[in-house]
Amino acid sequence: MESHGEVDLRSFMDEERKNINLPRRLSFGAHQNSAEPRMLFTSPRPSSASATSIPIRPMSPETPWTLSPVRTSPTQPLLYHCIASLHRHEGNIFSITLTKDFIFTGSESKRIHVWKQPDCTEMGYIRANSGQVRAILACGRMLFTTHSDCKIRVWNVSITDNFRPKKITTLPQRKSFFLFPRKSTLQHRNIISCLAYNHEEKLLYTGSWDRTVKAWNISEKHCVDSFVAHDGHVNAIVINEHDGCVFTCSSDGSVKIWRRVFGESSHILTMTLKFQLSPVNALALSLSQSTCLLYSGSSDGLINFWEKEKMSGRYNHGGFLQGHHFAILCLIAIGDLVFSGSEDSTIRVWRREEGNCLHSCLSVIEGHHGPVRCLAASLESDNVVKSLLIYSASLDQTFKVWRVKIYPTEKANLEDPVKDQQREAVEFEMSPVLSPSWVEKKLQADHFQ
Repeated sequence: MESHGEVDLRSFMDEERKNINLPRRLSFGAHQNSAEPRMLFTSPRPSSASATSIPIRPMSPETPWTLSPVRTSPTQPLLYHCIASLHRHEGNIFSITLTKDFIFTGSESKRIHVWKQPDCTEMGYIRANSGQVRAILACGRMLFTTHSDCKIRVWNVSITDNFRPKKITTLPQRKSFFLFPRKSTLQHRNIISCLAYNHEEKLLYTGSWDRTVKAWNISEKHCVDSFVAHDGHVNAIVINEHDGCVFTCSSDGSVKIWRRVFGESSHILTMTLKFQLSPVNALALSLSQSTCLLYSGSSDGLINFWEKEKMSGRYNHGGFLQGHHFAILCLIAIGDLVFSGSEDSTIRVWRREEGNCLHSCLSVIEGHHGPVRCLAASLESDNVVKSLLIYSASLDQTFKVWRVKIYPTEKANLEDPVKDQQREAVEFEMSPVLSPSWVEKKLQADHFQ
């Protein structure tokens, strides 16, 4: 006899099939059988390996969708499926950013591709004659992009019928050739790897492989502060909009917290968070009225997290999340959920328990065949069932869109502990399946260049 919960979930899946609305102009890689959605119910464990399968009928032949076997969990049902997959022939995608209306991707090519959100209709692209686009960030009607010439472009991406973005400025601005040297002293000396924007102060922060962080006043279009932040590459920046604190991480293995001096533009170091020698590649901040948590992903496959004390404002180490086999390359946090992309080609979904810092892995999203380089997410609904769209890009040169639905936790009978142990043993024996081209790049040690 099926439980009421199982009937509801299967009914939802049938409804999802009826409502399939494929993007009108988004291409699908012909090589993918797994460009198909994976509709999975997974339990909160370190991995989403074996579970009881229920046969389901296949999708109609006129759509590229195919459903994988359903896996059920009596505790925390999570449903995900890939709704679109695009294989890029222009090289790897390095960054993804979202606005209310658009999805932007920056890659090895000179093009910044634009898609309509959420239906993924292709809107065109922005072409910049400055080499590959390493980092992009959208804020309202502004889009910030970084390029091989170590400069930042600012674009107006307001909604128009034909979508014709207009470049506002280039930072640093070019001065007169006769009065100043060709290369500005305010310019970064190496790749600009990350961007963050302080909406309150209208400051854009840029982090670079030249070990520096710079703050730019967007209204006045100039650099207001520049400081050496780390002993290695600066890999990520996030900002606490509540208090203006700036968090940076680096290949030197540290996470640092910076604060602007009151009434001035300069920044001072307030705290260094360092627990391992492994490079730190990604940061994410989870903010709510009751708590503030900082997450960092490192090359040892761990996600460390720190909780902010309400009284002192200090960040205390709360533990780490373990499950990825290889380096963490990207992180995003939405409410009590954390999504992590890894060199092991998977995306993990973590959830923090209400009222404490305990986390569980709800699912392992599989489908890429190379390191997951960047992630972005938008919340569709936050009712009884939480629904999100997750955008991911991998060094297998694919861009995927996933729909994730998370059902509320329900009380359930305990499973057979022997079967449970066997299941976890199988999960930890799993190995990521990487593309041959990625393995070759990794052996050549140029996979992040």
